[in-house]
Amino acid sequence: MKPSTINLVYFSATYTTKKVVKLIAEQSNSPITEYDITQQSPESNISFNPNDLLIVGMPVYAGRIPVEAAKALQKFKGNHTPAIIVCVYGNRDYDDALLELKDIVTNNGFKTISAGAFIAQHSIFPEVGCNRPDEKDNTFIKHFADQSFELLDSIIDISILSDIKVKGNIPYKQPGSIPLKPKGNSKCNQCGSCVKLCPTQAIPKENPRKTNKDLCISCGRCIVVCPQNARRFGGLLYKVAGKKFVSANSARKEPEVTFSLPPTSINE
Repeated sequence: MKPSTINLVYFSATYTTKKVVKLIAEQSNSPITEYDITQQSPESNISFNPNDLLIVGMPVYAGRIPVEAAKALQKFKGNHTPAIIVCVYGNRDYDDALLELKDIVTNNGFKTISAGAFIAQHSIFPEVGCNRPDEKDNTFIKHFADQSFELLDSIIDISILSDIKVKGNIPYKQPGSIPLKPKGNSKCNQCGSCVKLCPTQAIPKENPRKTNKDLCISCGRCIVVCPQNARRFGGLLYKVAGKKFVSANSARKEPEVTFSLPPTSINE
């Protein structure tokens, strides 16, 4: 089947996950509709038909998808609607994030036809996965998209596809609190960009150099959007943790993908 509309749903604090799912969608010539849930959830449910396609992308935070994103995804409802699911992680591991994402979309009426875990520059320790996704990654992503669309084109009824298997464990990894939080410095001119664009409203308008540590999810958006480069992670704990993290996670990880299979392929 050829999708009548490709619907992109993504949580993308540093805009990399958005780039990945858009690159996938652009390998088809179907119309594209975007739903950016980074800052807010839809007010009401959004439903899709069997001839639509969902492409959903999530970052990985400590082995899970963001809690805020998981809640927002409950607003998207399928009706035997095919889905391509993607998680983007900072070259450490994606742990249970892809499985969690697959379970959410399955429970909401979607049928996952393909799944991918792709690597990006780490949002807290940018030396890890620096400048990724790179040209090699983008070529891989395009090939994954082509394979996914070819699979979709080859079938009329997605119910014949096998249940896709992705890496992960149940119960999911317990989401931990990340103690490292970004804050502003003397370069801050109180323009308010970080205040407006923070996904969890963790930066006070009256003093944008500060960060509400109880609300902050360490996503790094405030660092990316600051026109003065005034926000960053820092401090002794950051330096100590960074040295250990970079040492343990510098080896290049490669993308991992999987596809659902039609019955003929399963029996071969």
